[in-house]
Amino acid sequence: MTQTRRSAKLLVRTATLSDVPAILDLQERAYPGWDPDTPAMIRGQIANFPEGQFVVEYEGDLVGWCASFIIDEEAAFSRHSWASITGGGFAARHDPDGDWVYGMEVAVDPSRRRLRIGQRLYDARKALCEEWGLKGVVFGGRMAGFRRKRKQYPTPQDYLDAVVNNELRDPVLNFQMRMGYEPAGVLTGYLPDDADSGGAAARMVWRNPMYVESNGPVNRPTPNTVRVAAIQMAMRSMETLKEFERNVEYFVEVCSDYRADFCVFPEMFTVALLALEKRKLTPEESIAALSRHTPGFVELMSTLAVRYNINIVGGSHPTRTDDGDIQNVAYVFLRDGSVHAQEKIHPTPNERYWWNIKGGDAVATIPTDCGPVGVLICYDTEFPELARRLADEGAKIIFAPYATDDRGGHLRVRYCAHARAIENQLYVVTAGNVGNLPGVENMDINYAQSAILTPCDFPFARDGVAAETSENVETIAVADLHLDDLVQARRSGTVRNLRDRRFDLYRIVWKDRG
Repeated sequence: MTQTRRSAKLLVRTATLSDVPAILDLQERAYPGWDPDTPAMIRGQIANFPEGQFVVEYEGDLVGWCASFIIDEEAAFSRHSWASITGGGFAARHDPDGDWVYGMEVAVDPSRRRLRIGQRLYDARKALCEEWGLKGVVFGGRMAGFRRKRKQYPTPQDYLDAVVNNELRDPVLNFQMRMGYEPAGVLTGYLPDDADSGGAAARMVWRNPMYVESNGPVNRPTPNTVRVAAIQMAMRSMETLKEFERNVEYFVEVCSDYRADFCVFPEMFTVALLALEKRKLTPEESIAALSRHTPGFVELMSTLAVRYNINIVGGSHPTRTDDGDIQNVAYVFLRDGSVHAQEKIHPTPNERYWWNIKGGDAVATIPTDCGPVGVLICYDTEFPELARRLADEGAKIIFAPYATDDRGGHLRVRYCAHARAIENQLYVVTAGNVGNLPGVENMDINYAQSAILTPCDFPFARDGVAAETSENVETIAVADLHLDDLVQARRSGTVRNLRDRRFDLYRIVWKDRG
């Protein structure tokens, strides 16, 4: 007898980074007239708590989505707004040591509402709560009919009481109550832009009947370790392109022999290629000459990343963009063959003067096989907003290639990089140039002492330095970075900078609304 096999039409699964565009499209369909989340917010939610982000596929189309994270009971049941409890939409307040699942957002394709998609998503949260042994699920539920009934029920509490007492029906609250969630008071000012709900929300609660009080920690993913290598590279004159390529490959091979997961080259180290020119070039001529090397540089570094099975942060390279601007770009070459780019956001006065370099307009994490990472080029480490954005997107390691000409410039980068490590409870890896490059404007002398920096707390090195090089010597620094130490520090460290932010007092608003 012949058997016919068919793949499932409907699938509930955890979200991945490849789902981000489809999630944003779904939000626009589900909530027309509302601004959808930004891609950075969705990436942050997935990075901060991947197990809590669910999507529903129907016949290959993404038709449902919900975002969740874990929070402690005091925060969950205190007065809060959506922005303050979710860390600005990034799930940045995810607390691995918390005891409640917080329901952040839900969206269902309006053309597929007969498939019980919403029920499946609410059930997925319950299953997550039971699997992790947490107390329950809590979230702010919209009161979508409040504005229409405001004359009869002047306050959000009056309206909620009427719904609970079956005096009227609310399409959202009644559905949530059928799903087993109970109202537990009103959150005023929860979503100020939600005019239909008067900006308020009902605190909805489901208590896990399987919950057992325990003094032990909740089981979490297996701790992991990432080995990083900072390359302190000497600028030098050379006769041929092959000489430059051999020198680069030498350092990649050494880092690979140390079984490093990442190696980091310094900022603008490719400017050494200008030593190949037969005469001293003007800044404009220099950029044109370097741009001619861009395709070959990208091909070389990508080939080395795959050949030596290592992720390479390729310092930075002056690049002429499609619109004619010149940017200082950090290329990241992953060992799977993919290539990513992060432009420098803040060019220094010297870069603007000598090279006419323009600042970029976006900073985002880069997904790798060791988790999301960030790159801040030199001067960018001196602007704390950038590192905080990367931390909110889930980065636990930030790579900071730099180029400075004296000790004062080096120390500005060093002190600021360490501040970023402390205030965001993450690792920062700096890698700088040393040596001299005669005849190349703005890169003729170099000063560096590269370092691998940590927060200053008990799990880490006493002085917050996992490894550092000697000053002005061509060498590398290698260290193992324990990501589980960061998780522990963020949970219960002497200070908890990320958790203790005052979201009720301040927030950063980005151009992309992130």
